[in-house]
Amino acid sequence: MKKEAGKSSKPKLQVVTLVRGALNSKAKGELAELAFSLKAASLGFGVAKPHGDNERYDFILDGGEGLWRVQVKSTSHIHYAGYRARCDRGNDKLYKTNEFYFLAVYIVPLGIWYVLPAHLAVGGTWLAFYPSGCKTGGYLECYREAWHLMAGHASPLAEQGTTK
Repeated sequence: MKKEAGKSSKPKLQVVTLVRGALNSKAKGELAELAFSLKAASLGFGVAKPHGDNERYDFILDGGEGLWRVQVKSTSHIHYAGYRARCDRGNDKLYKTNEFYFLAVYIVPLGIWYVLPAHLAVGGTWLAFYPSGCKTGGYLECYREAWHLMAGHASPLAEQGTTK
C-alpha cells in the first residue's frame, strides 16, 4: 500500500491540556513563576521566593556577586504583530522606582523570556514585544533572554546588605 506524502501511519494522539477548565489570570501568573524558577535555576542562579504575596517582587535571584529583586509577568495576548504585557500591580497601580530591579516577561506561546531593567517598566501600564520583528518599535528585543544582566554583577541589595 502506497502512503500519501506527508501522511503518517501513526494514530494522532489527542492531548487534553485543561482538566479543570480555563485558567484564570492568577493561575497563569503562578505558572509563569514556576517557569521562571525553573529557567533561572537551570542557568545556575540561586532562586528564592518570598513568603506570601506582600512584597512588590516575586523572586530574589543570586547572580553570584549580588542579589536581585525580580518581578515576573507573562503574556499570551497578541497585539498587532507582537505581544502585549501588563506592567503594573493591577487596577492600574503603577510600579514605583526601587520596588524591584528586573522585570522578567514570559511570552508563553513562544517560550521566550525578556529580562528588562526595572526603569523600563516604571511609569507605564503596558509593554509591547515583537519577537518576530517590527517596522516600528521592537526596542525591547535587546532584552530577549538577557539573563546575563543579573549574572556576576554586584547589585544594590548586596551593597545594602538587605533584601528589602
